Amino acid sequence: MNRLRFCLNDHWVEETNVSPTTTLLRYLRDTRGLTGTKEGCAEGDCGACTVAVAERGDDGKPQWRAINACLVLLPMVQGKHVVTVEALRDPATGKYHPAQEALAKALGSQCGYCTPGIVMSMFEATYRGDLDAGWKLDDQLCGNLCRCTGYRPIRDATNEVAGSCPKDRFAAELKEAAPQSMQLDYQANGQRYFTPDSFSSLWDVLDVHPDARFIQGGTDLSLEITKKFARPPKLVSLEAVAELKVMHETVDGVSIGAGAILSELERFAEKRVIPLARMIRYFGARQIKHRATLGGSLCTASPIGDLAPVLLSLGATVVMRSRAGERRVPIDAFFTGYRKTALGPKEVLAAVELPRLPASALASAYKVSKRRELDISTVSAGLYVELDSHRVVSRARLAYGGMAATPKRAGLAEAALVGQPWSAASIELAAAQLGQDFQPVSDHRGSAAYRALVAQNLLRGFFEETKLTPVPRLPEHHTGTVITYL
Repeated sequence: MNRLRFCLNDHWVEETNVSPTTTLLRYLRDTRGLTGTKEGCAEGDCGACTVAVAERGDDGKPQWRAINACLVLLPMVQGKHVVTVEALRDPATGKYHPAQEALAKALGSQCGYCTPGIVMSMFEATYRGDLDAGWKLDDQLCGNLCRCTGYRPIRDATNEVAGSCPKDRFAAELKEAAPQSMQLDYQANGQRYFTPDSFSSLWDVLDVHPDARFIQGGTDLSLEITKKFARPPKLVSLEAVAELKVMHETVDGVSIGAGAILSELERFAEKRVIPLARMIRYFGARQIKHRATLGGSLCTASPIGDLAPVLLSLGATVVMRSRAGERRVPIDAFFTGYRKTALGPKEVLAAVELPRLPASALASAYKVSKRRELDISTVSAGLYVELDSHRVVSRARLAYGGMAATPKRAGLAEAALVGQPWSAASIELAAAQLGQDFQPVSDHRGSAAYRALVAQNLLRGFFEETKLTPVPRLPEHHTGTVITYL
C-alpha cells in the first residue's frame, strides 16, 4: 500500500509523495500550515512540538498520548488519530478546551512560544485517570520547557484540569478511534518504509531487504534525520508487531516484550520490578516514554543507556528471534562492543526475561545527571546482592553505565563482596576495586575522576538505602528547590 492515511484534527488525510523520513513536525508546519506546533530543539528536549495521538494501552483502553512531533516520522502515525493545538477550540461553539482556559486564567502563558506544547501536555493530563501521585503530575510536565520560567501557574493550571476527563468530543473521538492497521509498504523520493504487522511478514521483508535499518519509537534514529540530515534509504518499523509489546508474569518472574513503550513498562514494573520502575521514572519526559521502547534502548547499545545497568544487575536474559527460531543469552553477553550487540543478520530482540527477586535480595537503581529530569546520565547503576542467613553476601551483580565503552558489570568489586559480611567495611573493599574494574573517560558530562568517585558513592548509598528496605521505591521529591513551610 503506497499511501499514508491517518486522521488529522478530525479529518482523514492521505499522502503518496511525502518522503518517509519527513517528521510529523515538518509535515504539520510545511505541508498543512499548522504552525501552532512549534519547533524548538528538534530533538525531543523542549516540548514545543508536542501533539496528541490516540492509541490503545496495554490494558486495551484507548488513551490520548502526548508525543514529540519532531521525533515522529510521518509513517509512524499510519492509521492513527492526531490532534494539534489548532483543533482544541470547539468549531461549533467557539469554546476553548479546559486546558486552554485553565492556562489562560492562571496566567501561565508569557511569551507564548512554549504555550501550544504545554497545552497539549495538559490536554493528555485532562483525560488521564491514573494521576494518583504528585510525581505523576511532574512527570506529565517535565518534557515542556518554559523559557519565561512561569512554572508555578503552569503547574497550578495543570492541577486544575488533570484527571477531569470531560465528556467532550475528544472523549468521544477516543471511543471511535478503533485500531487501524499500521501495515505499510510505502516509498517516495527514493526512500522506502515498511511496517509489517507480524513476525512472518517481517521475515518476508528482511529476506528481500536485508540491508534495511530497524526503527521503532524513533527517539534515537530520528536524531540522525533532524540533526545530521540523514536519509536512510530503507527503514523497517517494528511498531506494528503486536507480539513484541506483550508484558506478562511468568512462573519464574516476568517477560517484557522488546516493543513495550516505557510509559507502559513503567506502570507494569511499578509493582513487579521496582528497580526497573525507579530507573524509568527519570529516563526521559513522558513524551519520550510514550515512544521509546525497551528494545530500542538496549539495541542502540549506548554506554550511557539507562536501562542496561539495571537489567544487568537483575540477571536478565534476552530473547532474540529470527526466521530460524529463538535463542536466549544472558544480557551480559548481549553487548559485544561500543554500540554493538550479539544480534545477527535479520534477527530482532524479541523480549527480556527477568527472574523473580528472592527474599534475600537487596536491589536498587540509580541515575546521576546534571538535571533531574530529561537528561543524559553521567553515571548510572543497577546494584544487586543476595545475603545468606548470616547476612553474608552470597551473590553480587554491580552494573554501571557511563563508565566504559559498554554497560558493564564490576567483576572485581563483585568478587570482593562475595563471602564477606554485608557491612560498611565490605562496601569499602568493593568500592576500592571499582578503580580496577573501570577506567572512565572525561567528557563534557563529567571528568574521569568525578565518574570514579560517583560510582563508589552510589555503592555506598546503596548500602545505606537498603538498611531499612531491601528493594526501596523511589521517593517522591518536591518540584521546587526551596520549600517554605507556613
